[in-house]
Amino acid sequence: MELLKEVIRKLSRVSVLGNSTEPGNAETLRETQLAAGAFGAQLQYVDLHEPGNLVRALSEIKNGRTNAVVVFRNPVASAQRTRIIDFMAKNRLPAIYVAPEWVEDGGLLSYALDVRDNYRRAATYVDRILKGAKPGDLPVEQPTKFELVINLKTAKQIGLTIPPNVLARADKVIR
Repeated sequence: MELLKEVIRKLSRVSVLGNSTEPGNAETLRETQLAAGAFGAQLQYVDLHEPGNLVRALSEIKNGRTNAVVVFRNPVASAQRTRIIDFMAKNRLPAIYVAPEWVEDGGLLSYALDVRDNYRRAATYVDRILKGAKPGDLPVEQPTKFELVINLKTAKQIGLTIPPNVLARADKVIR
């Protein structure tokens, strides 16, 4: 939400494309609502839990007069990634996604954990287990490295200027 607010100064209404059947969706939605409230933005939750609901979900977003869209982790949305990205471009809607692949395929922004870093960290756990550590004795760790990816071609296409301070924080910029 903070990135969207920095990119869209007059952020007032945000659509969230989620999946009510996905584990963690409700908690992520609660956290997103808190963040939106802190920035004075209203949320419109749009549930996408079946592939056949995509047209309805995108219509809800379009009719909701939203300034931006947040796409939660969702296997149904991931399977329809190209259609969702095309819809956002056609309707000139800035969107933030859960993985860099979305931005590489034409989405605007992603802010997500760095999967490669997580795999490297997981390898240290495997190493410790192979050296005799009991898995139950190893601490549970949260991701520590996140990656911001920005697609400037998409920003230009939807008529959006990414502020220099946001660009400076990007790990990857697609030009």
